[in-house]
Amino acid sequence: MLGTHGRGLAKRVFTAPARALARMGVRANHVTIAGTTLTVILSAALLAPGYWAAGAISLGVVLFADSLDGTIARLTGESSHFGAYLDATLDRVGDGAVFGALVFSFTNLPAGWMRTWLLIAGLITMVGVATVPYAKARAEAEGAHASVGIAERTDRLVIALVAAGLTGFGLSMWLVVIAMTWLAIATAITVFHRTVVVYQQLQAR
Repeated sequence: MLGTHGRGLAKRVFTAPARALARMGVRANHVTIAGTTLTVILSAALLAPGYWAAGAISLGVVLFADSLDGTIARLTGESSHFGAYLDATLDRVGDGAVFGALVFSFTNLPAGWMRTWLLIAGLITMVGVATVPYAKARAEAEGAHASVGIAERTDRLVIALVAAGLTGFGLSMWLVVIAMTWLAIATAITVFHRTVVVYQQLQAR
């Protein structure tokens, strides 16, 4: 949902810097690879050890700039099937790094029900993070469409990073508990919703 509304804003914000990078010879695939590399490094260096405030801010900047590669491809006329494949594949790597780092950081919390709950919710969310886009890709491979659901990539990242960042600045740990619980439920609902939609489309044939 947030991703749909954010594309127009990202296009306006990044057109000028994308044009400048294109003139310097930077290509869309270079930006895709660099963005994913930074995401993995920042997740491991900041989120995993528990520096949630710094991690959320730095990753927020990097992930918001994720639209740069698409903008550069559009400006240079170099959009390609491989570029789309690379972008989608490395998005999964970045998502895995962010949520994997968060789950790892939960292991450092004091023993108790909250840590156990966060670990369970985090693991469910990690499975959902991989399954939601796969459900869409597999549906398209079968000639169906599954662009539905309440937990798209932007929604997941914004909710997780905002909650972690605010907690890192001193707000209640309950923010992370609520956020991870919602993400676990929302990803499960999204997978189910996409499965039902695809079933209906294929049965209608």
